[in-house]
Order: sequence, then structure tokens, then C-alpha cells
Amino acid sequence: MLANLTPFLVQWAITALALWVASHIFKGVKFESTGALVVSALLLGFANAIVKPLLIVLTLPLTVLTFGLFLLVVNALVILLVSALVKGFRLSGFWTALFASLFVSVLSFLIGAFVTGNDPSMTIQMPQGTGTWL
Repeated sequence: MLANLTPFLVQWAITALALWVASHIFKGVKFESTGALVVSALLLGFANAIVKPLLIVLTLPLTVLTFGLFLLVVNALVILLVSALVKGFRLSGFWTALFASLFVSVLSFLIGAFVTGNDPSMTIQMPQGTGTWL
């Protein structure tokens, strides 16, 4: 069971590191404590897995109309949602959220590529079954 949990924990740590770096780069991103940073990273992962796909489907016509650029706004809205839910996480406004979310996404990708490499055991995989996806 711990082997299945390792990729999740690695991604959680990468997201926390990217948020920490973003809080030092952008003056509008503030964490009151390390606990707020860790909870924000966890909640951001859940929001990206659950809320973001719903927002993408709901805003699909606008995303197609803007050739995908509206996805940057969706990323900013997700990080604003996380900052509203976590007590010690503060964002100064929408533009800070937009640029910070872009920065966190790119940095997480780069760190993840460096840390995990091409190791297939470090990728988060969907369960394999006989069921069908609708």
C-alpha cells in the first residue's frame, strides 16, 4: 500500500516546494505558517483533481473561443479557491493568482521531471479494471 502512496507524496512535496518558491518570488503570495503551506499544497492537489475538470467542462465554449487561453484563468480561479479555503494562505488579487498559478504549474512540472525522471513507478496511475468510463 505504501508503494501506491509514494507517487502521491512526491507530488505533494513538489507542489509544496513550488508554492514555497512562489511565495518568495511574488510579493502577493503569503503563507503564515508551514502548516498553511502544506495544507494549501494538499488542497491544491485535490482541487486540481476534482474542481478543475468541472470548471474546464463548464467553460469549454469560452476555452475553445480563446484557443485554450482561458485555461490560465481556470488555473487562477482554482488557486484563488484554495487561498479562500486555507486560513493562512493569502493572495493579493487575481493577477497575482494568474501569474503565481502559471509559475507553480511550470515549476512543478520541471521539478517533477527532474525528480521522477522516466521511472514508471513514480507515475500516478488509474486503477485498471473491466469497467467502462462514460
